[in-house]
Amino acid sequence: MPEVPPLFLASLDSLRNHRFRKEFRLQEIPAPKKIAPWAAALAAEINTTGADMDPDGYRGEARFVLLHDPDGQPAWNSTFRIVCHISAPIESDLGGDPFLGEVAWSWLTEALSGHNAAYHSLNGTVTRQIDETFRGLDLDGSRVTVEVRASWSPSSEDVSDHLDAWAEFACTTAGLDPHAPSITPLDRL
Repeated sequence: MPEVPPLFLASLDSLRNHRFRKEFRLQEIPAPKKIAPWAAALAAEINTTGADMDPDGYRGEARFVLLHDPDGQPAWNSTFRIVCHISAPIESDLGGDPFLGEVAWSWLTEALSGHNAAYHSLNGTVTRQIDETFRGLDLDGSRVTVEVRASWSPSSEDVSDHLDAWAEFACTTAGLDPHAPSITPLDRL
């Protein structure tokens, strides 16, 4: 097994000891294996009740993936890349808003700027999904979900500010006040 690059270890260290809102439940998940030689991945569920996976408090979910290729990749213009995915249900009347994509994208860029997370080569997509229920299921009738997929290259191996920006972005997308004082420590990665 190859030795873990020191820059990747430093990057992993920068992900430790963060504090998040209690509604932002974080866990480490298996990282993708084919995109880069080194990777770490986190998943979060945003839920306003005390129980995991409680549908009554579900507000959204998010993924954060840190990729490292010591040789670099041309598309990244770097040796590091962060990939994130956020999915959250929104109010049905917002689903038709022609500015929804621009607004959701601005939540990401504002969170990155607000946390002084230096980056370059940012790209991604905002998708709205409208599901309508017909016959046999007595649910909400229709449901609108906004999904944001984005990736960017951090300007250094210290990605601490990027993790905090991602958490704020996820909470904002899920409709929570990103600056609420309720926090829970991240014990380990």
